[in-house]
Amino acid sequence: MLPIFNFSAGPAVLPYAVLEQIKRDVPSWQNSGMSVMEVSHRGKDFMAAAAQAEADVRDLLQISDDYSVLFLQGGATLQFAMVPLNLAGQSDVADYVLTGSWSKKAIADARPLCSVNVAADGTDGHFTAIPERSQWSMSDSAAYVHVTTNETIAGVEYQEIPDVGSKPLVADMSSTILSRPLDVSRFGVIYAGAQKNIGPAGITLVIVRKDLIGMHRKSAPRILTYEAFATSDSMTNTPPTFAWYVAGLVFSHLKSLGGLEAVAKINKRKAEKLYAAIDVSDFYSNPVDENCRSRMNVPFVLSDPALDGRFLAESDAAGLKNLKGHRSVGGMRASIYNAMPEEGVDALISFMQEFEKQNG
Repeated sequence: MLPIFNFSAGPAVLPYAVLEQIKRDVPSWQNSGMSVMEVSHRGKDFMAAAAQAEADVRDLLQISDDYSVLFLQGGATLQFAMVPLNLAGQSDVADYVLTGSWSKKAIADARPLCSVNVAADGTDGHFTAIPERSQWSMSDSAAYVHVTTNETIAGVEYQEIPDVGSKPLVADMSSTILSRPLDVSRFGVIYAGAQKNIGPAGITLVIVRKDLIGMHRKSAPRILTYEAFATSDSMTNTPPTFAWYVAGLVFSHLKSLGGLEAVAKINKRKAEKLYAAIDVSDFYSNPVDENCRSRMNVPFVLSDPALDGRFLAESDAAGLKNLKGHRSVGGMRASIYNAMPEEGVDALISFMQEFEKQNG
């Protein structure tokens, strides 16, 4: 049987070692005779596992005690509403930087809840670059500044944390979290859906500076406040226990690899060799400005779009799965998150080179 390499943008590939651990644990987690999906979330065993998951992600990201670490539901999409509900209680104005489809959705969901100022807009460049920080037009009264650090569809990624002065910086890091070291102290809120680098869909990591907790609008339902979850250890209601358990396994796995510095080196190497294979060819191309190319999502197009269907069919048959680009942009997209092994990228490059020989 051919090895399978899953290039899906999300839900995405999980580390094989984690999948093996899940297989061992499911029938009888910690020799309890029950799976982790069947035990009480308030039982001592699960509470200990949840606490260990938090400790491990704090260690990986060097998160200080100035921040609460929350495990929520609703995906990053729910955070599009929770952020303004929780942070725009004192000032009704919020700055957003528009760099692609996900920041566009965040803006749309924030608009009914606050006065959105689009501080910078990459639409004219078809979201192939991030507007220079010097060109941002921010509001003096903004409660926060929101960015999407990596746009999975367009394949653009911030290479540096933008300086927004004293304003709390809020970041959707769904597709870059845990892919490299990060200075959490530069942010007011970081949120990330799990299904890229954390675990299965169903849980959302939220890191919020404690002085911002309790700033929510008084009209906000309690279940939509950070305060509710910060004061209940993320157990205001029954949490997604299986997803939380798997996230903990992933955090432990990343630590076993040497932490985020080691992970970042692997990710950098994977991305560089794939972009190099694209750039050396006249058959493939990537439209993104080299200064903001994503390490996690690599879109590319063929010189002859009529060959797209053949490329996808033959790559799928070769065990290279889910390479079709997003329906809004077409072409191809290789998502090479933490769990994509380097040999998967090598296999893709070899296939691309052979396909070009046969069809170029």
